[in-house]
Amino acid sequence: MAVHEDSNAHKKKSSDALDEIPTFNVDNMQNNTRIINYSRTFMSIIGGVIAGILGFTGLMGFIFYFLVMAITTAGLAAKTGFAVHSYFDSWNRIVLDGILGGLLSFVLFWTFAYDIVHIF
Repeated sequence: MAVHEDSNAHKKKSSDALDEIPTFNVDNMQNNTRIINYSRTFMSIIGGVIAGILGFTGLMGFIFYFLVMAITTAGLAAKTGFAVHSYFDSWNRIVLDGILGGLLSFVLFWTFAYDIVHIF
């Protein structure tokens, strides 16, 4: 037997699909966030060593840090295939997470490498 569908029921089904909230696996989100923090910390250390070796001082070093973080953000977005919402809940996760913690690592290795190369 065939069941007659109400045309309002069809409209209701399509509007329910639009109102659905995307769900995320918490373990995967935590792992992805951890990977972002590790990547930013690693790139901060590498960037700090490079800035110290090149002899950047003052504002030029901080500009270099934000350039390194912009390249890191672009690389992370490219790694997701620019489908960030498949891996994270918002773009803020991939753009802003770990920047201040990375800044401390950057300054530490920047001054360390600068001291070794240019002072000693």
